[in-house]
Amino acid sequence: MAASMIGIIGGSGVYDLPGLEDAREERVSTAWGEPSDALRFGRIGGRDAVFLPRHGRGHRLSPSGIPYRANIAALKSVGVTDLVSVSACGSFRAEFYPGLFVLVDQFVDRTAGRASSFFGDGCVAHVSMAHPVAPLLVARIAAAAREEDIAFVKGGTYVCMEGPQFSSRAESLGYKAAGHDVIGMTAMPEAKLAREAEISYATIAMVTDFDCWHPEHDEVDVAAVVKVVRDNAGKAAALLARLIRDFPAEHEPCPARSDRALDGAIMTAPDARDAALVEKLRVVAGRVLG
Repeated sequence: MAASMIGIIGGSGVYDLPGLEDAREERVSTAWGEPSDALRFGRIGGRDAVFLPRHGRGHRLSPSGIPYRANIAALKSVGVTDLVSVSACGSFRAEFYPGLFVLVDQFVDRTAGRASSFFGDGCVAHVSMAHPVAPLLVARIAAAAREEDIAFVKGGTYVCMEGPQFSSRAESLGYKAAGHDVIGMTAMPEAKLAREAEISYATIAMVTDFDCWHPEHDEVDVAAVVKVVRDNAGKAAALLARLIRDFPAEHEPCPARSDRALDGAIMTAPDARDAALVEKLRVVAGRVLG
């Protein structure tokens, strides 16, 4: 089995990973441009980890402006096998209250205009997104939450909207009526790209508000989101530290085959592939490109 390397992508309000020992930073360039920020490497409890702030330190990047492909390619290039995304979200369920962590297992993509694949004309691939998160990784996050006595819910559907505006009330009521659980702006195309890069992926969605459907709560604003994130920063740090400390040294094969997602996925015949695109793809798809 290959050695495991856990990566953490921090969302709104999560711009660092406390507790990293022997920390160092490295700027990593990719064929898809520069990632959101320098990668921050270190160890917790003897386990290697790498952290990337999704919006950049200081929150420079909007949800639509995040270089998702560069972020995933950079993490893949340094050996990340398992990736945990921390994301602020709104809730469509009264029992999913601000401060609760939701380990989502499904996504609905409502984004538009974001590059959502490493592949394209000249090398076409279709990966399965039926089960978009890695179940063993989610189980390890849940176990870490229990050890740290952190409230969480396992399972839920995350709607990813384009933003940067928050939902209209009609949209919010519609998503709630459809049976979705939480809403955010960044899980897509991040989860799709992680799957194409054969990285096991999971999202910790931190509920910060009730979007705008709830008649007894104010509409969402930045101040409310930031307050909840700050109030829960210690819990998030403890959860991630426990997860990293307890993480296995060897990568566990994924039951959802997220780490073998490209098996049989490339449609383009070898002699019809665009050589320049194939060269770009080697960092994420080298295992199947030869």
